Amino acid sequence: MRTLLCLSLVILLVSCATPVQNLTPVYESQMDKAITPQADYKIQIGDQLEIKFFYNSELNESVVVRPDGRITMPLLGEISVYGMTPLQLENLLKKHYGSRLSYPELSVIVRSFNMQQVFVDGQVGKPGAFPLLGFMTVMQSISQAGGLKDDARKKEILIIRRGEQGKPIVLKVNLSKAITGEDMSQNIYLAPFDIVYVPKSTIGNVNQFVDSYLRKNIPVGAGLGMSIPFP
Repeated sequence: MRTLLCLSLVILLVSCATPVQNLTPVYESQMDKAITPQADYKIQIGDQLEIKFFYNSELNESVVVRPDGRITMPLLGEISVYGMTPLQLENLLKKHYGSRLSYPELSVIVRSFNMQQVFVDGQVGKPGAFPLLGFMTVMQSISQAGGLKDDARKKEILIIRRGEQGKPIVLKVNLSKAITGEDMSQNIYLAPFDIVYVPKSTIGNVNQFVDSYLRKNIPVGAGLGMSIPFP
């Protein structure tokens, strides 16, 4: 699992144009970078879609978006769906089925987001990479990773996020306030490929720690030419 995590970090944080040794400083407590759930999710490769017809249940399909961004539908054949919102796909299918069905009413549901992951490391039961299923919070990701260890520092959990041009950005959250219900805003939603790091002790210099952490997990010069595509 450690090997998987390190490999995933390589793919995530190494810019195709910037070697690891040239990492720029990260920034502490940028809570304005926290995300909120969005209704306009765009379909990605590897997503599992469930398509249900209200009046023609025999056409119901559960399909996975292929690497070419297409799915295959009864009566229609191959359709390109990559980058569409579920609503846009619904409207497209209604239009195509309109000439074939009397009542082409249907719904598109994204059942799983297979190509999106988050990574949890540090003082948790099972560090590793986990699927980003729907809208996941920090607490939910830690639960997926086996929960906090007794010596975890809940007041200083780091979220390492890829910013513009692949440069790392860090959010520092006080999860103890969310656990007690004092401040639920600390339990932020995660973005695809976020790294959640749970420290054991106080981190004095966040910039220095993250720089050291990334260098330790990513071999210098490795992964050049590799990058994670974002929607």
